[in-house]
Amino acid sequence: MAECECISGCPFFNGRMAQTMGTVVESMKRRYCLGDQTNCARHMVKRTLGKEHVPPDMIPNQIEIAQQMIEAAGLTVK
Repeated sequence: MAECECISGCPFFNGRMAQTMGTVVESMKRRYCLGDQTNCARHMVKRTLGKEHVPPDMIPNQIEIAQQMIEAAGLTVK
């Protein structure tokens, strides 16, 4: 799997959350941003609802929150 096309503008990947999450961030970056981004909550919301709907503080493993947001909009995950 190629790196995520959203990396350049992603607040999660670009360290804006690193201060509060420590070393967990690096593991998530490898798994979601440089691995299978289809399982990234941020990417799911962007694909389905649009970039403007991605909460700035959402982290990649918040799948349930992403699914709730998508379902609340009457859509299904893309």
